Amino acid sequence: MFYVSIFLQYASQYLKTRLAYRVDTVVEIFSDLLFQAVNLIFILVVFGHTTLLSGWSREEIIFIYGFFLVPYALFSAFFNIWDFNDRYIVKGEMDRVLTRPIHSLFQIIMERMELESLFGVITGLAIMYYAGMNLGISLAWYDLFIFIAMVIGGAFIYAGIFISLASIGFWSDSRTDIMPMMYNIGNYGRYPVDIYHRVIRYILTWILPFAFVGVYPAAYFLNREEWYHYAFLTPVMGIVFLTIAVLLWNSGVKKYRGAGN
Repeated sequence: MFYVSIFLQYASQYLKTRLAYRVDTVVEIFSDLLFQAVNLIFILVVFGHTTLLSGWSREEIIFIYGFFLVPYALFSAFFNIWDFNDRYIVKGEMDRVLTRPIHSLFQIIMERMELESLFGVITGLAIMYYAGMNLGISLAWYDLFIFIAMVIGGAFIYAGIFISLASIGFWSDSRTDIMPMMYNIGNYGRYPVDIYHRVIRYILTWILPFAFVGVYPAAYFLNREEWYHYAFLTPVMGIVFLTIAVLLWNSGVKKYRGAGN
């Protein structure tokens, strides 16, 4: 309950800060929506030249994209620490964080949260609803709980990968370009993995499992039974990768040397 109280206080202060500059907040939300619309238009352009993509229809890929947006929005809102190395290691703000009696990772997550990114959840659900109506998808009462578990699992996978990358900064305090590259790789999870070479498919499944953020869990709701065993692994993969990330973080903090000489 202590950490819940701290989270609510951080969220309250964040909202006050954002509401003080309402126009900037609205512009940022609009920019995110525009970026999502461009990605959707790209899918429509591709299917303007074909009816199927490796056996997947246009509405199915639109549904996958909509599903992908939901866990990605949660990740962007609460785990977006892409500038950790530059801000906390190179500039020395980690020293400030370590003087407080709260877990360092929790503090940084709270400081870097961007609650306006949660609008991506609404966009993703709207896209899924549109595609689902065209596909005639029917859901059982328990599918809501499966959906929540898979969304949380997908967000944990993203969080685990990027927290692990951020932890590298504890051993190497030099600037790297790994984060932007990983963001680009993560976009591959928005499309069916069977359109890629088997090597890329293996990487997106077991090494950098971004496929569990989009296509695998979405395949369950699309009644793609051949992907069911992957779909139900999504929460497991999320817990595994987030656990590994936290262990790496805790080990890295012990190696942190501080910002001074």
